[in-house]
Amino acid sequence: MIMRFVFDDEKAAQAAAHLIRRHGGRIDYTVLPELLYLADRRALIETGYPITGDRMVSMPHGPVLSATYDRIGQGATSSGGEWPEWLSHPARYGVALRRDPGGDRLSPCDIAILDALHEEYGHLEWRELRDLTHALPEYEDPHGSSRPIRPERILESAGKTAGEIERIRADAEHVWTLHRALGSAPAA
Repeated sequence: MIMRFVFDDEKAAQAAAHLIRRHGGRIDYTVLPELLYLADRRALIETGYPITGDRMVSMPHGPVLSATYDRIGQGATSSGGEWPEWLSHPARYGVALRRDPGGDRLSPCDIAILDALHEEYGHLEWRELRDLTHALPEYEDPHGSSRPIRPERILESAGKTAGEIERIRADAEHVWTLHRALGSAPAA
């Protein structure tokens, strides 16, 4: 059974906003998706659940969070939801906040991970970040398209045992099923 998580669109926007604020109010729109990927990756390894729950994919310039990438890269005006109110359209390679979505959905652990990732990698240019993420064990060149990244692969590369990975999968499936029953998770 595949490992799946519940994507929290508002939490993804709050995580993006947190990084934008940490970056001085504006960030390169090619850097932001990769920083968010690294944050979800680290949260998955450290806590067993990613920050956003978004689907992870390999893209030509590195791994990203699929829906979040679309909302950032295609321009906030085309993404639907409340992102057009929160995030500017990419201009001159940057995005900024139009209106701050707040941070009430982010846990102290989420914030600590986002802050640590920004401290470690927020200063990198997009090419440096691309090279760094291309070296991750789960990255596979999609040859101009996109390729799903299995969370299990990330966990395996981090040294998690089969039992630990199964527990994470079972916990994620429990959350997915609960949200599905409440009508807040997409169909499988």
